[in-house]
Amino acid sequence: MTVLPTFSFSKIAAPKKGTVVLLAAKDGKLPELVAELDPSSTLAKAIEVSKFSGKAKSVVDVLAPANSPADRILVVGVGDVGEASDISWAALGGVVRARVAGDKAVTVLLSGDGFEVSPDAAAAFAQGYLLRAYEFDKYKTRKKDDEASEKKPSAQKVGLMTAEPAACKKVWATAEAVARGVMLARDLVNEPANTLGPVEFAARADALTALGVEVEILVEKDMKKLGMGALLGVAQGSVRPPRFVVMKWSGGKAKDQPVAFIGKGVVFDTGGISIKPSGGMEDMKGDMGGAAAVTGLMHALAARKAKANVIGIIGLVENMPDGNAQRPGDIVTSMSGQTIEVINTDAEGRLVLADALWYCKETHKPKFMINLATLTGAILVALGQQHAGLFSNDDELSGRLFEAGVLTGEKVWRMPMGAEYDKLIDSKFADMKNVGGRYAGSITAAQFLKRFVGDIAWAHLDVAGTAMSSPATDTNQSWASGYGVRLLDRLVADHYEG
Repeated sequence: MTVLPTFSFSKIAAPKKGTVVLLAAKDGKLPELVAELDPSSTLAKAIEVSKFSGKAKSVVDVLAPANSPADRILVVGVGDVGEASDISWAALGGVVRARVAGDKAVTVLLSGDGFEVSPDAAAAFAQGYLLRAYEFDKYKTRKKDDEASEKKPSAQKVGLMTAEPAACKKVWATAEAVARGVMLARDLVNEPANTLGPVEFAARADALTALGVEVEILVEKDMKKLGMGALLGVAQGSVRPPRFVVMKWSGGKAKDQPVAFIGKGVVFDTGGISIKPSGGMEDMKGDMGGAAAVTGLMHALAARKAKANVIGIIGLVENMPDGNAQRPGDIVTSMSGQTIEVINTDAEGRLVLADALWYCKETHKPKFMINLATLTGAILVALGQQHAGLFSNDDELSGRLFEAGVLTGEKVWRMPMGAEYDKLIDSKFADMKNVGGRYAGSITAAQFLKRFVGDIAWAHLDVAGTAMSSPATDTNQSWASGYGVRLLDRLVADHYEG
């Protein structure tokens, strides 16, 4: 696996060697110390020739300027500093990492003519830099010939010079914890299904005990005893046994009501007897993106010592079409006692979540429940890959999620729900059926989940378009995005701590 860079913070001074990164605001001047770094004015000439104006993400790159103590100087445009957000600072960090990935030592001057970079912005920059450095290459045994000249160093050291190094270091500790949670979620989604089954996934979650998370793993007999017939119906077609993982972080006061996050963890989804087309089925290793996000979130919260009581629950199954698999038309009994007619075995994630939501509600009685699931292809048709679908019974929770999405760039868009949609999942033979027909597929899936929520504030995030096969960005070049970790960490930090 790629060795990730390490970061240090120090006072502003003239760098002596390695790669130096300078920041320039739109139409602004370069820092005064550029004269020490570039006595021959090579950089000034390069800026003039390239017509560099400080536009956001623009770069001027000069290798080995004459008589300079630095091996390389990059000037990176910040754009309008007054309008820069944490998202744009993180993107800038990603842009810089992409330019200097092969360099052993990098120094970034987080200051410019007329502006200083705040501790929050500095931490966002470093977080974006770190997230861009992530690669999932553990199964690559050979490198392409054209990569030989770009061999990455074993450990890149990044020095960040700032007016407030102590404050930056403190904020960075939190930002790094969140980034590590994002990368854990990416690892889980990127991992092939032959190496990450329910048992192996549960073991990854169990490793969070090292951070102080209490982890309980329920096996098949435990789930049978609890009556989780909906979840077990999905799992029965696979030779790999299911697991149900409960993660608990107790960072708040003992009397504080917990908040809860539940993730769909279908480690591979063939569709079961209602088998999917072969084209693109390999992507179904990512059908546990919701569970990955919850696991990454619990890592982030524990690593930064969040002052909140949080429950994370993931239902882990594999949906396969063997001789023991459930059939279209089967009727299963969920933990709630409600019966479900399985019309389509490829609508399996909602069956897993039905028992997980009910278990969470009855056992932990949280302030709210938010579930994440790569649930429907229909949400891609509606929203593409720019937003996750948000369905909820609570306006305040929805508003807070929307706000957190704007602040982190992990955006959500609220979709409608209502009785007109709910009646579409009524069944002739059971209390409900698991699909509602061709139209409004994402909405009827949410209506199905709502039947297992009761009166608790609840939100469902359909992350089918955002968790896997995600578009490349300045902070992520991976197939898996880790979507949801930053969104939900921000929600907890802004509204449910201390």
